[in-house]
Amino acid sequence: MLLLAILTATLVAGIGSVWLAALLGMAMLARYTQHMLSLAAGALLATAFMHLLPEAFNSDAGAKELFALLLGGVVFFFLLDKAELWHHGHEHHHNHADHGHEHGHGHHHHEHDRKGGGWAVLAGDSVHAFGDGIMIASAFVADVRLGVVAALAVLAHEVPHHMGDLVVLQQSSGTRRAALIKVSMAGTVTALGGLTGYLLVNSLDEYLPYFLVAASSSFVYVALADLIPQLQKKLGLRETVSQIFWLLAGIALVTVVSGLAHGGH
Repeated sequence: MLLLAILTATLVAGIGSVWLAALLGMAMLARYTQHMLSLAAGALLATAFMHLLPEAFNSDAGAKELFALLLGGVVFFFLLDKAELWHHGHEHHHNHADHGHEHGHGHHHHEHDRKGGGWAVLAGDSVHAFGDGIMIASAFVADVRLGVVAALAVLAHEVPHHMGDLVVLQQSSGTRRAALIKVSMAGTVTALGGLTGYLLVNSLDEYLPYFLVAASSSFVYVALADLIPQLQKKLGLRETVSQIFWLLAGIALVTVVSGLAHGGH
């Protein structure tokens, strides 16, 4: 019965947060793309620096090992991007050897530039969701009511973060539906974390900080290498102020919701 409660709570938290983010964010996306990119960058950075990393460094894990993992994660996602672009460029070169459509190639290459960022978001989301599942399971094992509060806290906290993910994934996937399906699938990993947490709750505590840092590395990479470069273009004063406002709004949103979630927990 406890396992069923854990699996139900983790699925509601993992997938419910994605669908709620989609309802809030997708309606705004087409009309306010630049605003949503800024909001996404702020949300991803705040999730990493204000939520996941402090939690990881509050543990007994060594700071040197955690920083090494953070660095390794950022380098890994950089290499993943490189491999993706190299593979695409190599493939594209052969497919278009007999054509002179340089403009078409440039456009197609630009569209493909963000696919690595999409994979990085999904990888980070999956690791993050697994960690969330473990935390929810741990809370349920301690007290069912605490488990319910933890699941609601995870759901609420993930909404602004998933709004950012859906922006990145829609750009790399090309459609809202594909983005929603991919992020929802990553959300189901929360249940896998819940099952693992239920079975191994006492022995997994020491590994949780490493999951948190691994997830952080993907969010930091995507924000700094994928989203912020798209915002670094010469704009008028009004547009620049708007970009900064939405970036700070993303940071504030995650920080406030994270604080409320921790207060409830």
